[in-house]
Amino acid sequence: MSLSQSYLAELEHEYASSKRILERVPFNDPAYKPHEKSMSMERLARHVAELWGWAAMTINTDLLDFAAGYVPTPEVHSTEELLALHDNMYQKAKAALSGASDEEFGKMWTLRNGEHVIFTLPKGVVLRNMVFNHIIHHRGQLSVYLRLKDVAVPGLYGPSADEK
Repeated sequence: MSLSQSYLAELEHEYASSKRILERVPFNDPAYKPHEKSMSMERLARHVAELWGWAAMTINTDLLDFAAGYVPTPEVHSTEELLALHDNMYQKAKAALSGASDEEFGKMWTLRNGEHVIFTLPKGVVLRNMVFNHIIHHRGQLSVYLRLKDVAVPGLYGPSADEK
């Protein structure tokens, strides 16, 4: 199995899990935060959706420089907009991963903010840490937000307390 095929299999699973969470994000209180230091529910949900685009960026570029004008995706105002963003970013990730050779995953990729280099790692490691694990981390946070808003949390790796 090629690295591309391996990442694509994981992409399919994690995309479906993320979609199950995002489908439940309520937009009646998008500014909700469980703590003043937390992201708003809308921003966190959007971040989960937009991160699939980072897979395409990782494969298709050699760096991201925040100082060069990186702009996050615009706000979303409904579940439909959130899911459309999620699907769009997923399609970009799928296309990039489908076309990547095993050698591409070993090439170096850099995250920086101007002169400050945050890290330089092989693209395969960036995909694992800054895309897949990052999405899983924020998806977990989002499940807590849903619980605190009394929204049924879907099962992601088996049944949840709300889905037996």
